[in-house]
Amino acid sequence: MIKVSVMYPNVAAGRFDMRYYSEKHMPMVRELLGAALKGIAVDQGVAGGMPGAPAPYLAMGHLLFDSVEAFQAAFGPHAQTLMSDIPNYTNTQPVIQISEVKL
Repeated sequence: MIKVSVMYPNVAAGRFDMRYYSEKHMPMVRELLGAALKGIAVDQGVAGGMPGAPAPYLAMGHLLFDSVEAFQAAFGPHAQTLMSDIPNYTNTQPVIQISEVKL
């Protein structure tokens, strides 16, 4: 299983609308990616690793797929639609990581 993590850096003047992301964007992701999408999670950053440190990311979205190929096949046809929605909830540039889930 692989996890696609989309992380939104906590930058100066960064904006993130968690309500829009949770109630509009992620349901659209779920609908468009269909059965290939095995699981979904949303994290809201609250703090960094040291006391009083800000969270390095405003938010993160995590998507689970059986394989990188399954992700690419599901995401590719909808990439433009999903990417064009980003300005509706943030002014930050997302960082994407694909990981192999071990546990």
